[in-house]
Amino acid sequence: MRHMDFAPLYRSTVGFDRLVNMLDHIAGDDNGFPPYNIESVGENEYRISMAVAGFSQGELNVEVKEQTLTVKGQKSPDDREPTYLHRGIATRSFERRFQLADHVEVSGADLTDGLLNIGLVRNVPERMKPRTVEIGISKPAPQQIEARIEEKTNRA
Repeated sequence: MRHMDFAPLYRSTVGFDRLVNMLDHIAGDDNGFPPYNIESVGENEYRISMAVAGFSQGELNVEVKEQTLTVKGQKSPDDREPTYLHRGIATRSFERRFQLADHVEVSGADLTDGLLNIGLVRNVPERMKPRTVEIGISKPAPQQIEARIEEKTNRA
């Protein structure tokens, strides 16, 4: 994958630093660990499922700061070092970040069968939701009778 240089965007835009930083982060190195799914559960509900086999609840940390959801996994040191004939379950530490859209909040997280499920809900404020404006019927403006009488007398 090619590395993109976003420096020209910093020079030519003002106030879009967050967007450029997000693009830079997305284009950064991503080793793909741990694998995850993002699914739509409902109209305003989402779920991130991460495969964290081998990690216990105490070794995982889910944190939300501003609009960034960070999931960290730190494996506890093991006193005994087993001799593996084949090691296919990764136990390395990881940190995965997700940029949350405006008004998206974390509703909860649970660890079940090696999957960390994080619930997300979009809570759009009432003032930002579309609303229907009732259309009323206006009465026609009354015409001036005196002006019509004047016009008729001036013509005569």
